[in-house]
Amino acid sequence: MSDELAELKAEVKKLHAKLQKVEDEAEIRKVHFKYGYYLDKCLYNEVVDMFSNHPDAYVEFLGSRYRGKEGIRRLYIGRFQTFFVKGRNGPVHGFLLDHPMMQDIVDVDPSGTRAWARIRALMSAGTHQSIQEEHPRGHAQWWEGGLYENEYIKEDGVWKPFRYRYFPFWHADFERGWSHTKKNYIPWPTKTYPEDPIGPDELIEQQMLWPDTRCIPFHYPHPVTGEFTKTDDLRAPKYGEDVSTSLPALSIALPKDQLEKLEKEKGAEKNGAPDGAIASGAEAATLIAA
Repeated sequence: MSDELAELKAEVKKLHAKLQKVEDEAEIRKVHFKYGYYLDKCLYNEVVDMFSNHPDAYVEFLGSRYRGKEGIRRLYIGRFQTFFVKGRNGPVHGFLLDHPMMQDIVDVDPSGTRAWARIRALMSAGTHQSIQEEHPRGHAQWWEGGLYENEYIKEDGVWKPFRYRYFPFWHADFERGWSHTKKNYIPWPTKTYPEDPIGPDELIEQQMLWPDTRCIPFHYPHPVTGEFTKTDDLRAPKYGEDVSTSLPALSIALPKDQLEKLEKEKGAEKNGAPDGAIASGAEAATLIAA
C-alpha cells in the first residue's frame, strides 16, 4: 500500500509539473500577443511597462541593441512614439500599424522562470491620404515581414519580456510588391546614445533586409534528431554559388559581456551547440537538455 501511495504521489507531482509547463507556455503566448495589441495602437507606455526591470534586459532591432529599461524606453517612446504619433501615447487618426502575431513556438526551461519563443509578425502599415500633409510619412502604405526570437523571465510570479530580438527581414510597397523593394528600405542607426538622443546603446554587426534571405537561428534543436541546424545552412549564397561566398550566419547569442557573466555564474557550457544557434548560450543549454 505504501509503495502504491508513493507511486501515486510521484505521478501527481509529474502531472503537476506538466500542467505548470502548459500554463506557462499559454501565459507567455498571451504576454506577446498583448504586446502586439499595444504596439498596433501605439500604446508605447504600456509596451515599455511590460518589460523586465532586470539590468540584462534588451531589445535588438535593425542592427542595434537597446539595453536596460532606459534603452528600451528610448526605442519605443523616444523613437517610435515621437515619430509615429508625435509624442502621444495611443493612436492618431489615419495611421495604420497592425502587427498580427503567428506561428508561435514557446519553450519553458525546467526551472519555470525562463522561456524562449520564436514568433512571426506580418505588419500592414500606412497613412490615409487625408493626413498626408500632416504626417511625416506623407501618403504611404507598406508591408513588413518579421521574426522574433525572444526570451522571457518570470519575476514575482509574472512573465515579462526579457530579451527581445526582432528581425524585420522584408518590406514591400503596397503598390509594387516585394520584388521591387529598394535596398536599405529602412535606414540603419549609425550613431549611439548619447550622440543620438534616441539612438541605441550599441551597434551590432549583423544587418539584414530583403533581398537578404539568411535564416534567423532557431533557439531549439531539431525535434527528431536533437541536432542544431548547421551554421552554413543558415546562410544564403547566390543561386548556384558556394556558401563560402555568402554573408556570415546571423546570431541570436547573448552579448559577450552577458554570456561571460552567465557562464561564470553557472559554470555552464553550450552543450556542443554551434555558435549563435541558441538564444542565450549556456543558459539555453538547460532547456535543450530537458
